Amino acid sequence: MQTTQNTGTLKLVVVSAGLGVPSSTRLLADRITESVRRELAGTGREADVRVVELRDLAVAIANNFVTGFPAPALEEALEAVTEADGVVAVTPVFAASYSGLFKSFFDLVEPDALTGKPVLVAATGGTARHSLVLEHALRPLFAYLRALVVPTAVFAASEDWGGTGDALTDTLPDRIVRAGRELAGLMATTERRTPAGPSPADLFA
Repeated sequence: MQTTQNTGTLKLVVVSAGLGVPSSTRLLADRITESVRRELAGTGREADVRVVELRDLAVAIANNFVTGFPAPALEEALEAVTEADGVVAVTPVFAASYSGLFKSFFDLVEPDALTGKPVLVAATGGTARHSLVLEHALRPLFAYLRALVVPTAVFAASEDWGGTGDALTDTLPDRIVRAGRELAGLMATTERRTPAGPSPADLFA
């Protein structure tokens, strides 16, 4: 793969695995997106935001595993993730881990598509007891995919919405701002990866 320096508008793709309507997972994704957009604007950069709602692609994702081919909407979503300058990945917690739909989608992403790409991971759950899912499930998943995971991961339990935090934990808005700042900083400074063209040796092979 080749790399070029990011210039102009940056592509931010937000993957939300929330199943309900309305969805607290989508709400958290939207709050994080606004934080990233605001931080980029503060540095004079614009963000082209694309939201991928996995609930709308659930059947297409299942069919892809059976047929080996993505439907057009799923193919477009996978291409968006591949071409993004940064990704926000948010999932509800199921059985102490990410949801099956969330994992299935990223199973379909090309193996090297996330290599070196800034990714912010986040999750929602009923109680703060599930917050370690960020560190024992989501961060290892994206580390395996060789993504550049931002230091601050965001978990939102039901009591976090409007809560005041405690002595060791910032409030949810503070965590969102810090994580958004970290992702925006990496998006603005990380070199964009582009598909490699044929090498001179290939041209004369």
